[in-house]
Amino acid sequence: MSSITRRKALGVAAGAAGAAAGLALAGPAAAAPAQASAPTGAAAPDSFDEVYLGRHIKGGSSAHGGHHGGHGGHEGHGGGYTVTIDGAELHVMRNADGTWISVITHYDPVATPRAAARAAVRELQGAPLVPLTLPAV
Repeated sequence: MSSITRRKALGVAAGAAGAAAGLALAGPAAAAPAQASAPTGAAAPDSFDEVYLGRHIKGGSSAHGGHHGGHGGHEGHGGGYTVTIDGAELHVMRNADGTWISVITHYDPVATPRAAARAAVRELQGAPLVPLTLPAV
């Protein structure tokens, strides 16, 4: 299974929309992360390269200022930081409050990209990280 089906993509989109609607109804206090975080504009996080729970995780500054080679409207989400699990890119994003999230652990902000990679490895439970690819419109 190298690509996602339309049904799965729509299911993910519907779930995300439902979660966003729930947060909007709950108010701003519910959307705030429970963890203390680094201030915005903080220095770039340290690079890392390690084996965690049998998976090779790696992270560091990237030359292209974002992910996906710098195309589209996604530049800067990771602040020019790339994270991989066993060589496959894990999309990470820095929140306005300095916390980090990944596509795997989107609703569980953590303090560093390394913590985001480790959380993703735990969530994957040995499954391979497969990039989300949608058909061109």
